[in-house]
Amino acid sequence: KNLPKLKANIEEFQQKLAQITAEGVAGGDMVTAKANGSFEIIALSLSDEAIKSNDKEMLEELIRSADNQAIAKVRLTVSEEAQKMGGELGLPSGMGLPGL
Repeated sequence: KNLPKLKANIEEFQQKLAQITAEGVAGGDMVTAKANGSFEIIALSLSDEAIKSNDKEMLEELIRSADNQAIAKVRLTVSEEAQKMGGELGLPSGMGLPGL
């Protein structure tokens, strides 16, 4: 009997995931990465300073760092949304959706 409510909640959760974005920044704004709720990097920008540096290894590290930061922020936001949904479904505290 709760199946329609559960289905509606899951659809709402999926819509929220589609709207989640987060940014990661590294090297004092030299690199900015933006990730979405599907844990994909959807944007990456490099400052003129980063491009002019001609330091490939440093740039690779800054990109990796900004990407990881953005994905970590998305993961936290998704986890918080899963916890909220779990609470709405009457699941015990700390027990969100499996896999999130």
